[in-house]
Amino acid sequence: MENAFVLSLSEQKFSDLYLCYCGYADCEPLHSFGPAVRPNYIIHFILKGKGYYRVGDNRYPLKAGDGFLIPPDMLTYYQADEKEPWSYLWVGFGGKNARQYLSDLGLGESRMMFQSDSGEELKQIVMEMLQHRQSSILTDFKLESLLYAFFSVLAKTAVVPKQKYRELENQYVRRAVEFVQNNYPRKIKISDVADYVGITRSYLYTIFMKSFGVSPQEYLSNYRITRASELLTITDLTVEMVAASCGYDDPLVFSKAFKKIKGLPPTKFRKEDRKKQDEADKNIRSLKG
Repeated sequence: MENAFVLSLSEQKFSDLYLCYCGYADCEPLHSFGPAVRPNYIIHFILKGKGYYRVGDNRYPLKAGDGFLIPPDMLTYYQADEKEPWSYLWVGFGGKNARQYLSDLGLGESRMMFQSDSGEELKQIVMEMLQHRQSSILTDFKLESLLYAFFSVLAKTAVVPKQKYRELENQYVRRAVEFVQNNYPRKIKISDVADYVGITRSYLYTIFMKSFGVSPQEYLSNYRITRASELLTITDLTVEMVAASCGYDDPLVFSKAFKKIKGLPPTKFRKEDRKKQDEADKNIRSLKG
């Protein structure tokens, strides 16, 4: 990824709907993210170029003017085109009313794609969000107002295709995901997940492969490492504390699992992330100057 501008927030003042992070990037050819799961909702909107978004067995080609929703706790993957890599913006958010507000727009777990002709307006909102990096009450309220402005533009211009996408999760998968989400800090086993859902381990494996393309163990590992990467990014907790917070008793086992999924050991991942944040801050200052 190049020319990336990112803003991440570690605290939220509001509860109904709140901003977690946002950004804008011009991607390199074949730049990709995932497979990964997220703890919150994310909306990506493509300003130019093209690429594709994959959820389970479904692969969706997307281009400028298209947007896609990433729901929490769902394994997803997306990649820029080799010849016409996309530039996109994104807004990550949560809140007790987030799901309802998305439903009001026609978006949700079974409808994750949309089109809009207001890309420039959405970009201006995100770029203004990126200007508010200093923590203050004023910044909190300003970012909240910009998030609602983003939703307002989508409410006015977003078109959700009438075609219903196949439901990706059945009842058992939803309960299994719920168990993982609520218990990942504990040293749980896949047999614990199967027992909670009330099915055999082999059947749990089958429906996870069908829904997400990964085994339950891989899903649990991905979820833990995703949460760990967030803690490494937004906190100063030691690697040992991060490991313990994400279900790993042994920091060495955690480091090996983290490197296998993220490609870097935790300490280097944090160092590289801080370096990117410093570069993003410099880019923001250059925009002001």
